[in-house]
Amino acid sequence: MQKTTAQLLENPELLQFESEKTLKRLRQSLKTAAKDSWPELKTRLDQQLPALLELYLSLYGEHYDCYYHLEQLLKLLAKSSAQRPAYLRLEDAETQDWHKAPSALGAACYVDLFAKDFQGLAKRIPYLKQSGINYLHLMPLFKAPEPNSDGGYAVSDYRSTMPQLGSMQQLADLMQQLHQQGIKPVLDFVFNHTSDEHRWAEKAKAGDAEYREFYFFLTEQERDQFASSLREIFPEIRRGCFTQDKTSGLWVWTTFNSFQWDLNYANPAVFNAMAEEMLFLANQGAAVLRLDALAFVWKQAGTSCENLPKAHSLIKAFNAVARIAAPALQFKSEAIVHPDEVVKYIAPEECQLSYNPLLMALLWESLATRNTRLLTESLRKRFAIDPQCSWVNYIRCHDDIGWTFDDSIAWQLGINPDHHRQFLNQFYTGQFEGSFAAGVPFQQNPVTGDCRVAGMLSSLAGVENAEIEKNTLHLEHALLRISLLNSVILSIGGLPLLYMGDELGLKNDYSYVLDPAKKDDSRWVNRVAVTDKQLALANSADTLSGRIYQQLQHLIQTRAKLPLLGAGSTTLLHDDNPQLFLYQRQLDGKRLVVVVNFSEHAQLCSSLTGQLWHDELSNNKTLPAGILQLDPYQVLWLTPANF
Repeated sequence: MQKTTAQLLENPELLQFESEKTLKRLRQSLKTAAKDSWPELKTRLDQQLPALLELYLSLYGEHYDCYYHLEQLLKLLAKSSAQRPAYLRLEDAETQDWHKAPSALGAACYVDLFAKDFQGLAKRIPYLKQSGINYLHLMPLFKAPEPNSDGGYAVSDYRSTMPQLGSMQQLADLMQQLHQQGIKPVLDFVFNHTSDEHRWAEKAKAGDAEYREFYFFLTEQERDQFASSLREIFPEIRRGCFTQDKTSGLWVWTTFNSFQWDLNYANPAVFNAMAEEMLFLANQGAAVLRLDALAFVWKQAGTSCENLPKAHSLIKAFNAVARIAAPALQFKSEAIVHPDEVVKYIAPEECQLSYNPLLMALLWESLATRNTRLLTESLRKRFAIDPQCSWVNYIRCHDDIGWTFDDSIAWQLGINPDHHRQFLNQFYTGQFEGSFAAGVPFQQNPVTGDCRVAGMLSSLAGVENAEIEKNTLHLEHALLRISLLNSVILSIGGLPLLYMGDELGLKNDYSYVLDPAKKDDSRWVNRVAVTDKQLALANSADTLSGRIYQQLQHLIQTRAKLPLLGAGSTTLLHDDNPQLFLYQRQLDGKRLVVVVNFSEHAQLCSSLTGQLWHDELSNNKTLPAGILQLDPYQVLWLTPANF
């Protein structure tokens, strides 16, 4: 009896049967393409193909040529498996729980700013090792046309690197070196769009019907079916999400910039083509791919075209491809959307890692307000995720700070969310009286005053202003704020991520305003070059950079000795003092309580009485039972005295 796609999707036994039948039909061609990788590939196909088939049919089962594209995809997986280097095939056989280790520590850098090029970065591996870093996100690397590059995120060729950084072979060699030194390389997978100078886009411009279907070429009427329900991403740069193609007069979908053409994932040929690019990057040595702009990848008329169910199905399908052809590869979600949507991308079968923008934004919010209620209540609802997955917890990154939090929780706490965001923008751009911060507004709306905030960690935490004022007390408070923030991302649960330069306390670089190509993008204020001279300061305790670096190293080394700070569960705790932030980590019957004072004044903690505690951060100093007193901005990592 002929089976329909709907029947297969409703019946797991039928799906299993069809998977086995498909493999039987294609066995010889797949075996030939896979070469010596066939034994392990066959095992993974037997295990994983039903999941991939279910996802592929849910996306493309209504296409008359679905099974042709499925066959092409399976042949691609076999070919990619054969091309996978031996050292990566060994890693494929390992359990990918490295991000749960208490020693797991990430960092992100612009290759050109941190080390000039790939060869320069290889020379800085000893510094990375010295710092405890074992996960390194390299940004941005791939060929992107200037001046329309979006800082490297308008990719015109996924298999060519920026010439000034070096060749793709040099990148592959660098990533193998990183693996050999125990450092997981992380690359960006910009898969929502390509540059309008990508070869697919060039063919589409030339009228090639096959490649026009890789993108969205719409009539004005078709465009209008989508346009009214879409959010404008960069309204100060251009209006709408479509750009008219000069040759055809049709409208191309461009969510971000007019030179970034959105891919049409309703076309199975696009999925296959991007799966091939993804596996190419995996085979060069990428251990993790950051999925750029993943919330936007599926389009459906009458919706916002953000966070749609089929966007999740699409990411799961890419994940299923990786489980078969590159099992060690992990995905990191970059979903800077509503907190309720962020958590939906986090699952072993979707993204094993995810940025935690909520924690980042609310740590800064708590420092500004000296009140942790919004932080505590927001995380209480949304911090727990699948135990096989990890948050990527960060303080700063190459981008700006957007004040992401749930308005409904703010209202429950008596906070007007719009007014509060205005306050935070004013505070962190130094416009609020008493502010310690030296941030710069990004994408400021002159009408509403709305903006986001750019700046390096030390400048936002108060170092820059304290040095200008020559105020010793303010400088000490700024250093304590930096240590406080680092202590939270290192202890709350997840993979802590540093932004290179912040570990040395490097300040804002305002020289971007002198560069015509950068002056209109204030995020360049926190894209700071790191010199050999600055790196050498890490070992000089009598310098500001050395103090910041060595305070951080103390936290990192203490964390590495405490297994429950890696794989332990996290529970938010309550204390009546709103200036304190408390949480508990637990693993195998052991526990550790973190107490954080977000105030520049001493505070009392009354919720941990009746127990003697050791403070792991002060060489197991025993604290008396009863009410605890915390110094300004002090952090305690407490274990029971009988721990």
